[in-house]
Amino acid sequence: MVYLAHTAHAQLSALWLSCVGWTLTTVALGLIQWRIWQVSDQEVISSGVAWVGIWRACFNSHNVVSPSFRIMHCRYISLTEAYTPPEIVAGQVLMVLSLLVGLCANTGGVYALRNVYFGMEKDTPLRLSFFTTGALCLLAAVMSLIPLVWNLISVATNKTIAFPPEFKMPQAPHSQYAGSGIGVGMVGAILMIVSGIIFCMYKIPARPQHVIQPSHKEQAHVDRSSHAKPVSDSRGGGNNPVFESHEHL
Repeated sequence: MVYLAHTAHAQLSALWLSCVGWTLTTVALGLIQWRIWQVSDQEVISSGVAWVGIWRACFNSHNVVSPSFRIMHCRYISLTEAYTPPEIVAGQVLMVLSLLVGLCANTGGVYALRNVYFGMEKDTPLRLSFFTTGALCLLAAVMSLIPLVWNLISVATNKTIAFPPEFKMPQAPHSQYAGSGIGVGMVGAILMIVSGIIFCMYKIPARPQHVIQPSHKEQAHVDRSSHAKPVSDSRGGGNNPVFESHEHL
């Protein structure tokens, strides 16, 4: 068995970063605060603020009440509708794929670290396992970054969405800015990138075996044994001084 536990401390930290990044990506997927619209007409949107996520568009209202959200009115954004912008479609598809790929990456990281800390068989491709895990982390990060950056650009250019009348959303916001959904997703993607790079940088040392040095007591015992005079065995063919003394009598 080859001892390699001391070579994967950085990769253990990378697994922790990957799990945190994957969790943040999951949180960002469910948040509605991706694009925050500032609305001048507050007749329907009482608070003057509407939230546009990749799955729902919501706003608080004292006039329009949703049965399940009390004073919050929400409508589901369908993937196949004509009004759905391409950045929202990309978010619905790529963010879900990013979660699946990230889950595979975390599973691969656990498998690779298990081989390191609990012993490695001769035929186990340890270096390939870490590299594959890192590649999956980087792929998951890229998949989530595409819709995040795309929606961020749409916010920067004040791009509008032609919602149907049942959404009760204005045709265009007075202004808009990026919400916490994009911010949380960005942090998660950065953590996945860092963890992927650390996984890919793993290298097996040239001589991973540890030589066990004897303790001082054991070394002293060996030294005394090596300098001790051999004792003749009377049955081994050597001269017996007692027997020789009897012969001279």
